[in-house]
Amino acid sequence: MGKIIVEVTVVPLGTESPSLSRYVAEIEKTLREFNLKTKLTPMSTIIEGEWDEVFSAIKAMHNTPFSHGALRVSTSITVDERRDRKLKMEEKIKAVEEKL
Repeated sequence: MGKIIVEVTVVPLGTESPSLSRYVAEIEKTLREFNLKTKLTPMSTIIEGEWDEVFSAIKAMHNTPFSHGALRVSTSITVDERRDRKLKMEEKIKAVEEKL
């Protein structure tokens, strides 16, 4: 298998405040422990890498809010995989921008 691009949204539930930025910061710190290409967006995080490493990172990301007081965590994952050529985040964006 080649590289994949994954969009991950981790939502801590049962928190003391409606603001989640402190949890997001902790989740991003956890993700940075992995040697993966990432991009934080306002609503999710994009990760590029090999299947096993990406999903190990996602598991760690999912568990992070629990260690910071969340009582429940909901994680959504979208996977993009191509087997006909290498997949890179920048190339996906470039392909769209060229058509604009």
